[in-house]
Amino acid sequence: MPDHTAQLATLPTPCLVLDEAKMTRNIERLADRARTLDVVLRPHLKTCKSVDVARRVLDGGNGPATVSTLAEAEVFAAAGINDMIYAVGISPGKLDRVLALHRSGCNLVVVIDSLAQAEAVAQASSEAGIAIPAMIEIDSDNHRSGLICDDPELITIGRTLHENGAQLRGVMAHAGESYGAQGTKAQAVFAEMERAATVAAAHALRAAGLPCPVVSVGSSPTAHAAAHLDEVTELRAGVYVFFDLVMAGIGVCSLDDIAMSVLTTVIGHQTKRGWAVVDAGWMAMSRDTGTASQPIDQGYGVVCDMHGNVLEDLIIIQANQEHGVIAVRPGSDKTLPNFPIGTQLRILPNHACATAAAHGSYHVVPVDKTTPLLEWPRFGGW
Repeated sequence: MPDHTAQLATLPTPCLVLDEAKMTRNIERLADRARTLDVVLRPHLKTCKSVDVARRVLDGGNGPATVSTLAEAEVFAAAGINDMIYAVGISPGKLDRVLALHRSGCNLVVVIDSLAQAEAVAQASSEAGIAIPAMIEIDSDNHRSGLICDDPELITIGRTLHENGAQLRGVMAHAGESYGAQGTKAQAVFAEMERAATVAAAHALRAAGLPCPVVSVGSSPTAHAAAHLDEVTELRAGVYVFFDLVMAGIGVCSLDDIAMSVLTTVIGHQTKRGWAVVDAGWMAMSRDTGTASQPIDQGYGVVCDMHGNVLEDLIIIQANQEHGVIAVRPGSDKTLPNFPIGTQLRILPNHACATAAAHGSYHVVPVDKTTPLLEWPRFGGW
């Protein structure tokens, strides 16, 4: 039987490690919740950017899915995943790639929140003879993009799509402000805001004689906290597959649920300062310090041993390009362990999406203890 820890010890560092058992548990948790809420789950693949991971996340291994770049749509379509929402506002210059995906058999839905976008989508649809499906983004919490649900332009946009060659697929929202909400009760408030805004927009479109078959909501916090999703048809979420310290910091998961880590090696010491220096800097971990505004600031990441066990109160307090500095959390009475040069450790990330983006593959600790360490490629680009 292979020794996974011994196999990890042979890898060049820094590199990305994925615990398949934890990932699978996270996937099953939200899939079960979607069934309870009686909605279709449309996982967001922006974090994983990996066909191997997508096969394990998606229903039947091939959809439905959400993506954040056209590069994702193209790679996943080539792998046979052909039901996707491109959940970033579309620009006219990208519609040729959208049409090419449709011609290849991929049903890619675009997202808009302005009349100019609607006119561009309708024109491209009419000229190509392909009714590009589009969803209107609704702003439920002043987070980013979208129309307020009672904006009169909602009907104008819907009618422009419906009557000029495109396809009005429905409405969608992303409750991004929920990432700052501490605890399930607070996150449930954002979930209801998200649900109510999209449902109100759907009612307005239907009252104007326009179709609105899909009502789509989602973020990892609201997906896990929603009390109900009445009149919603589908749920989107992405980072839940791996989870991270930001999600743990607001109570969506525990540290033990975080499936992804960065393997690193101790390369030096500053004994008088109480530091150990490792070869995972911000190029490997990212500059994201998303926990800094939370009750517990995790610096640039939480330190674990080679088995993934958290080492209490040890964090990356400083990150340079290729150097990370491990120290005891300020205010703790712990002392820095003796980490000889060459000691390997694992670091839990603040933001799984940003950390994964630095790496070309996942080194997977498989569920099956008889299977050697696996490697699943991932990709980037736009």
